[in-house]
Amino acid sequence: MSRIASVPLLIWFLSPHSPIHAPGEQELAASALFISASITDGLDGYLARKRGQITTLGMLLDPLADKLMVTAAYIILVAYNPRIVPPWIAVLIIGREFLVSGLRSIAASEGFTIDASEIGKLKTVIQIVSVVAAILAHRWDYWLWFPQFHGGFIVGVHFIAVAAIYWMTCVSVISAADYFVGFWKKIDHVSERARTRRSAVLSRNVPRAHS
Repeated sequence: MSRIASVPLLIWFLSPHSPIHAPGEQELAASALFISASITDGLDGYLARKRGQITTLGMLLDPLADKLMVTAAYIILVAYNPRIVPPWIAVLIIGREFLVSGLRSIAASEGFTIDASEIGKLKTVIQIVSVVAAILAHRWDYWLWFPQFHGGFIVGVHFIAVAAIYWMTCVSVISAADYFVGFWKKIDHVSERARTRRSAVLSRNVPRAHS
């Protein structure tokens, strides 16, 4: 619920009507909000499994909150920082989220689930980095850390944002393909079992010839 509530706040922080007007504070506040919401994504699943509090409502709201966060973040970034997040990337990423949600719905209706792969988990981490970096790159091209030590250490915020966005796009496509392959294997196995059961039922119902 906190992740869902943070979506309109994120949009508000990154809009022209943001309550924060000091240079840099708008980006920092939005980044802190997105990072905090992303942390709850892993925390709530851990607590639910540890305490045995997995509920039907939670199973509905958890992926819904994730999709709302991702969709809202990339849609607002297209307007907020288009030089980092072009529209085609946002469409590709959001389309990938809808595809995976659709496959999960079909899998649930068929009575099986598809576990998140390591590629999918990597995609989530890169997604967080890319959104935060794209937000910060709106204000800064680079950061200079520890200038008192030999001239300091330069962090290329703009470079990190661009690299993270395109890397995340590639990983999103690969993870979607991996998810689809896993889904296809399981749905094919389920269909084969269903055909086997139907054949067994029909064979039992066929009347036997009397000699």
